[in-house]
Amino acid sequence: MKRELALEVVRVTEGAALAAASWLGRGDKISADGAATNAMRKIFDSVNMQGKVVIGEGEMDEAPMLYIGEELGTGNGPQVDIAVDPIEGTNIVAKGYSNAITVLAIADQGTLLHAPDMYMEKLAVGPAAAGKVNINDSIEKTIDIVAEANKKRVQDLTIMILERDRHQDLINRIRAKGARVKLFSDNDISAAIATALPDTGVDLFVGSGGAPEGVIAAAGLKCLGGELQGRLLPENDDEILRCKQMGIDNPDKVLMLNDLVSGDDAIFAATGVTSGDILKEVRYLGDNLVETDSIVMRAKTKTIRFIKTIHHLEHKPYVQQEN
Repeated sequence: MKRELALEVVRVTEGAALAAASWLGRGDKISADGAATNAMRKIFDSVNMQGKVVIGEGEMDEAPMLYIGEELGTGNGPQVDIAVDPIEGTNIVAKGYSNAITVLAIADQGTLLHAPDMYMEKLAVGPAAAGKVNINDSIEKTIDIVAEANKKRVQDLTIMILERDRHQDLINRIRAKGARVKLFSDNDISAAIATALPDTGVDLFVGSGGAPEGVIAAAGLKCLGGELQGRLLPENDDEILRCKQMGIDNPDKVLMLNDLVSGDDAIFAATGVTSGDILKEVRYLGDNLVETDSIVMRAKTKTIRFIKTIHHLEHKPYVQQEN
């Protein structure tokens, strides 16, 4: 992939964030998601690439745009796989909570896992613990490994976990071990990425969440030198069949980072809609000026860019304008 593609695709997440922010706190997650999806799709048309959606808003008959298999870009440039989430955290935007982002991952054609829409057990760590953890280990053993790798006491570790009833036993065991638990309501992409960014103070991410989000997070961690391991959690015969159609005959198979993102290059881009551990919210400055906060990374060069951009809304036709 050409290096300039990284700066091109951050325009896509910026545009989606601007569109989503128009619906912040309005209690309407459907309209927020629709606005972000529409903006993302329009801006993709101007990106010089031959892209195909492998993770998107659903199958062709389920989504009007950004559906799996849809071709994006100008039709010129590199052939790439695209994984998108126009809003990671639609409920967050609707309620005005923290940690909503617009996010995408791009990699060479055929290198992003076409993950089915089901749960995945996940474990994510930063560079210091990468290659040392195993999702099959007990949480107690994993905590000891991460503490040693990060040169911290167990009681100083911060472990991110999605606040769901299914995780209560895991939460209790982490607390009994003496580590600190940081719960979050949505957006496990940000939670996984946070393990590899030292300023967040997050050391480990564990628990189950969406498999497609696991692939996007894996692309980000590949850029950061971290690690994500996953295991699909099919809940019925139909989901087991979908695993087999992906070539995974044994659903208990551990998917390593290179199973999720198999090439040596990937681009990850995200823009904050509401403030969180990594990115700040869309900020309205007055006089139709808006500021966004984004991150864009590339695996091949391990380049990480934090980008603040000021936008003139009168030049953003995809953003809702009201008198």
